Amino acid sequence: MVFSSTVFLFLFLPVVIAVYYNPFVKKRGFRNIVLLLASLFFYGWGEPVFVFLMILSIIVNWAFGLMVDGMAKKGNKLGMKLGMILSVVYNLGLMFVFKYLTFVTKNISYLLHNDSIVVNIALPIGISFFTFQLMSYVFDVYYGTAKVQKNILYVGLYVSMFPQLIAGPIVRYETVADEIVNRVENRKDFAEGFGRFVVGLGKKILISNYVGKIADIAFATEGGMSVAMAWLGAIAYTLQIYFDFSGYSDMAIGLGAMFGFTFPENFNYPYESKSITEFWHRWHISLGTWFREYVYIPLGGNRHGVGRQILNLAIVWFLTGLWHGAYYNFILWGVYYGVLLVLEKFVLKKVLDKLPAAFGHIYTMLFVMIGW
Repeated sequence: MVFSSTVFLFLFLPVVIAVYYNPFVKKRGFRNIVLLLASLFFYGWGEPVFVFLMILSIIVNWAFGLMVDGMAKKGNKLGMKLGMILSVVYNLGLMFVFKYLTFVTKNISYLLHNDSIVVNIALPIGISFFTFQLMSYVFDVYYGTAKVQKNILYVGLYVSMFPQLIAGPIVRYETVADEIVNRVENRKDFAEGFGRFVVGLGKKILISNYVGKIADIAFATEGGMSVAMAWLGAIAYTLQIYFDFSGYSDMAIGLGAMFGFTFPENFNYPYESKSITEFWHRWHISLGTWFREYVYIPLGGNRHGVGRQILNLAIVWFLTGLWHGAYYNFILWGVYYGVLLVLEKFVLKKVLDKLPAAFGHIYTMLFVMIGW
């Protein structure tokens, strides 16, 4: 199991900070090794077997990055594309085996009335996050937005950094490529990062955990719940999921700053939104950016007519739902938002723009709560 909050706060984190800022490890390379070893230990504590799977993925994608860069220097575009495609096949194949194979075999067994073909495989913690970051590394090398990293330890550090390993944000390689080698730690950033970490911890412990108990009680009501109890449960869960997820993101961003890294913002007051489109510009920003840059735009984005744009949006939101979990409710959740976003873009936008802001806010929060 992963560290308890007590062990993390009062043992693991203080020890890592003390070693990291020890005068004997001032050199950037030494500090990177300290952070890499601490991150692998952190993940290995919760996943003693799957840490080797993550290390294997780091090695494989580092090699694909070198392949893509080598082909680029030779002007071999076909070789570049082959390296990129092989990395996608490897990473998505890994995710399929560990995250979706059980789901697929259960559905096949249901159709064939044969339970013997069900394959139950344990799900490695954070596999969706570190796999997407590894894909980001190879993509950024392929598109030329970041230089290849010849030091495999630095690729390993980018992927395994414990502050954001389990719950994001999804950090694109080009965002931190320079900081891995050239970052400068200072007291101001450390203090601000510590403050951000405390805010995130407060969101999680003081708000999310308590409203989560209210939601659990409401949804566990037997014999049918009243309208008031249903609304109470829905509102409590809406608050729980925001303060939980944004709390973890705040903690990750704060911890990153304490070690000299600038991680991207992941939430920007999403419940202030006045449309579903605006909501998804404010909620889980790093995931939306990843899908936009690496899926939506390469598929053609909005450059090939309305029909193709709708198809591209449908693909992105189907994948977004599937990324969150190998269950039909997640897939339907992705489709649900895909439909709403298409309706807003091509039908409702002009209407929403003319209506009072308060109406847009109520409309948005109603559909968000239904989605949750």
